[in-house]
Amino acid sequence: MAVKLTILGSGSAGNCAYLETEETRLLIDAGFSGREIRDRLLTIGRTPESLHGILITHEHSDHVQGLTTLCAKLQIPIYCNRETKEAMEDQFHTKFVDCRIFTTGVTFEVGDVTVDTFSVPHDAHDPVGFLLRTGSGNFGFLTDLGHATKLVIERVRAANVLLLETNHDLKLLEEDTRRPWSIKQRILSRHGHLSNVAAAAVAEQIVSDELRHLYLGHLSRDCNRPELARAAVSERLRQIGADHVRIESTSQDVPCPTLSF
Repeated sequence: MAVKLTILGSGSAGNCAYLETEETRLLIDAGFSGREIRDRLLTIGRTPESLHGILITHEHSDHVQGLTTLCAKLQIPIYCNRETKEAMEDQFHTKFVDCRIFTTGVTFEVGDVTVDTFSVPHDAHDPVGFLLRTGSGNFGFLTDLGHATKLVIERVRAANVLLLETNHDLKLLEEDTRRPWSIKQRILSRHGHLSNVAAAAVAEQIVSDELRHLYLGHLSRDCNRPELARAAVSERLRQIGADHVRIESTSQDVPCPTLSF
């Protein structure tokens, strides 16, 4: 059976992906309301009741806002590290009963999926990236990071499919009048978010013969455009002859077509 990946949505206001193998059904982050996640799963004929777990990268609301609804009602296990659990409980003023705590950097299994975890530089308590290893291929998730460390590059280089943050266009961010300079500094910092140009440089370092699909995610509504992100990354990959990589844009508003790998 092919592994199926659906990016249910990705952007500054919400992030959630769905991975399905023969034995296991997982969400990677839950950054929409519980109702919205249910509605988006229904578009691919799935429901939250069938989930075996939710993997959490970090505690920011655009990655966790659906947790209380989903987990309180359905008792879906949450997989996160201890600092993220504590930060989420402070944020929601509640206790998450079924948290499967992992130590950042360890590998664990959920059904027939092997989950590699690794630290990423972002302004959260203990943010992580994931590489999900399945019988059909490896799926990497890098949605929030200010820069890519050597560790990050090494851990996701085995990916056949990768979701990579392309948060902002530098010119659009500089010209944005809604964000104060302090917020812009945070976004541009080494613990903020990747620009299109920075993401293109990361893609160049990660690309291998095995990387087949590259999803451009976590785009800012105000400070980026899908065509700008795609142009920056595709031009860098073209320069190094990586024409075998298919570049896909993600959307905040609608799920991407399901990828069967």
